[in-house]
Amino acid sequence: MLKSLSGRIFMGLFSGLLLGSLVQYGLGHIGFFSGTLVEVATAAGTMFVNMIMMLVMPLVFVSIVCGVCELQDLKSFGRLGGKTFSFYIINTLVAILAAVCVSLLLQPGVGVDMSGGQDVAITATELPNLISLIVGIVPSNPVDAFMSGNMLQVIFMALLLGGVIKSLDDAGSAAVRGFQVANGVMMKLIMTVMQLAPFGVFALMFKLGATLEAKVFLSVLGYMAIILTMLLLWIFIVYPLAVAVFTPVSAKSFRAKTQEQILFSLSTASSNATIPVTMRTLTEKLGVNKAVAGFGVPLGATMNMGGVSIYITIAIFFVANAFGQPISSEQLPTLIFSIFLLSVGAGGVPGGGMVMIGVLIHQLGLPVEAFAIVAALDRIIDMVLTSCNVVGDAAVLTIVDQTEKGHQTEAVNAL
Repeated sequence: MLKSLSGRIFMGLFSGLLLGSLVQYGLGHIGFFSGTLVEVATAAGTMFVNMIMMLVMPLVFVSIVCGVCELQDLKSFGRLGGKTFSFYIINTLVAILAAVCVSLLLQPGVGVDMSGGQDVAITATELPNLISLIVGIVPSNPVDAFMSGNMLQVIFMALLLGGVIKSLDDAGSAAVRGFQVANGVMMKLIMTVMQLAPFGVFALMFKLGATLEAKVFLSVLGYMAIILTMLLLWIFIVYPLAVAVFTPVSAKSFRAKTQEQILFSLSTASSNATIPVTMRTLTEKLGVNKAVAGFGVPLGATMNMGGVSIYITIAIFFVANAFGQPISSEQLPTLIFSIFLLSVGAGGVPGGGMVMIGVLIHQLGLPVEAFAIVAALDRIIDMVLTSCNVVGDAAVLTIVDQTEKGHQTEAVNAL
């Protein structure tokens, strides 16, 4: 087990959480363990995540440009883009509708007294506007898009540049080779950093185990259980079965091949930080075409948010019910549309879903105290929902790749 990277990541995750819990509940009275050691683990974990995030933007840009250049023609680019985008939209909407049905059936939050929560500031106060979201895709300053980490803008620039290089045919061959070399360099960098993953995961989970207060969760275990059950159902049942139905990959094989991806995303709680692992899972383990993976993975990390959708939906129903302001049938259509936009805008970073829930709490006129409870539970839920997001990326792109193989076969037969 320890010979594989996924096995070492699992050991880092488990041992870090175990030792961190030991520090909190057995050695918490000793300043060195509860103070210095936790600070060191926090610093090490932050450095590891930062190292991964440092590579994400150039990796996304280079991989998309390469992905577009490796397509057979620009017609296939349009087909692939439309298909991937549509599948992501469908996946998110299905997740939202399923979460709404579960929330209406189980009524999370009914009977829970949240009046004792403390005030927590909400950092965002406006729902995203669809037009402004679309307009914001086109950057006015390319450098600023990279510096601010605006994934949609970086994706737009990469698609534009890749399409232009592809349209040059032989004249653009030098640029294609340059980006292929750059892509090889980025993948080598990622492989180098990934060797540190077991240690980074250990530090992250040690800090979580040492600082997590179990009593915070006692009054809302039912709410958390509903979300985690749905997320785990999506990860281990829904997505593997969808892949098994639409591709030759069995559900069992899909679960086995996404194991490393799940473990890594659990520790980082970031779809963006998991991009390199998702890319490798698709191309090396699931046999997905590099062009499909290079184009679809960065896009999925930004907008394929099935896990976030489930989280936001159930959380809002929970808060509304807990404060005696249940969601009415008249509010449902607007709520579903708002959750969809917020899910897409949540971004692939830790805590993105929590901020979006804060936006909805504010916009629906719910007590701001509710945000304290959501924030207290967020770290545990965020880990699992990130796994749901990235496994959803892998599932959708495996299916997309299978449909693309059909087009490739037709092209070969036509020759």
